[in-house]
Amino acid sequence: MSIISNIEWTDSTWNPTRGCSKVSAGCKNCYAETFAERFRGVKGHPFEFGFDLRVIKEKLYEPIKWVSPRKIFVNSMSDLFHEKIDDEYIYKVFSVMKIADWHTYQVLTKRPERMEKLFSSKLKEFAKCEHIWIGVSVENKNHGLQRIKVLQQTNVSMRFLSIEPLLEDIGELNLNKINWVIVGGESGPRARPMKEEWVIPILESCNKAQIPFFFKQWGGVRKHETGRTLKGRIYNSFPRIESKEAPIRQTIVDKLKIAASFI
Repeated sequence: MSIISNIEWTDSTWNPTRGCSKVSAGCKNCYAETFAERFRGVKGHPFEFGFDLRVIKEKLYEPIKWVSPRKIFVNSMSDLFHEKIDDEYIYKVFSVMKIADWHTYQVLTKRPERMEKLFSSKLKEFAKCEHIWIGVSVENKNHGLQRIKVLQQTNVSMRFLSIEPLLEDIGELNLNKINWVIVGGESGPRARPMKEEWVIPILESCNKAQIPFFFKQWGGVRKHETGRTLKGRIYNSFPRIESKEAPIRQTIVDKLKIAASFI
């Protein structure tokens, strides 16, 4: 669940919390819940408690120990802004991201209201960290468009949209202040289909605004059969990432000491 990820738009995942609860239509066939619940009751397994929300303190320092710079999806198995995670722990997670600044972090939420509130208060010091990308999930007009508005109002440097699973036509988008857009269809045995005519207006919005566009997948019951090709090509664009050298061992030791002193 950490070192290497099969998610096309990241390199690794880091889960300082596990578990979540459903808030909207995009959560219906949650891959993380399906995976976690398979192991409920298996003593000693990371998901012994299924998809119940849990803080995993032993994972907190993990990115500091990773020497090679990488893109890290934060909480692929949870939502960092879940209402049951206290403000102080969220602050600690962001402190680790600030300390281990040779990585690029991708933080994705379906709870932007809490996110926006924290970035105007407790998380204000992290607002200018360009290596921390803040994103919202978008699945339909009802929930997704409002999340985009809240993200645009949030005091952060890098903003992105994960429009997955795309469940309906959401039309052309106002992408003011947005730095990156991902689009993908739902996958798995109960996958809801995505239509090409829903994707094209989003691509056109990105082209007009000159925003990097990443097409993740068509999805379906067997996503590898449907592939990632849109209009005859693969879209793999990312925002510009500042090249950073891997830290030397002593730097990592020093960073861990710094983290331990106040986290």
